[in-house]
Amino acid sequence: MRQPIVHCPQCDHPVTWNKTSLFRPFCSERCKLIDLGQWAKESYRIPDTDEKPQEEK
Repeated sequence: MRQPIVHCPQCDHPVTWNKTSLFRPFCSERCKLIDLGQWAKESYRIPDTDEKPQEEK
């Protein structure tokens, strides 16, 4: 069976998606830690699309 290939979200390096790819979807621990650091610094944000709830009268 053919193994799927994905691209590392940080450096775009091709990564084979299988059990031996320890850092998947990242190509290395370095790219994984860079991504974690970006989340910790709040460089990534999930947009808030909800309207603010109206106050009850």
